[in-house]
Amino acid sequence: MKGLILVGCVLLGISVIVYFTLDFSKVTFFAPTTLMGISAGVGLGLIFGGIVGYISKGSAMKEEQKRNEMKRLQKEKEDLQKLVVKQKEEQQNQ
Repeated sequence: MKGLILVGCVLLGISVIVYFTLDFSKVTFFAPTTLMGISAGVGLGLIFGGIVGYISKGSAMKEEQKRNEMKRLQKEKEDLQKLVVKQKEEQQNQ
């Protein structure tokens, strides 16, 4: 979501900077073609931002799966170590 907002704002900022460097007139700023261009820029920003968000969410989910798998394996390792220690103690007691 943060990427979505960031990309949209960057594209909007670029379009405003380019507009004012080419033609500085407040009357033409609210012309239909200008507003159409701004909305197209924001739309593209939302599309690109959505793609970035989707990719980053997938990466975060993979990382979470890896962390959960690592925790499970560590717990399994601890259980096996406890079992080995218990078996050694039983063998020593016999």
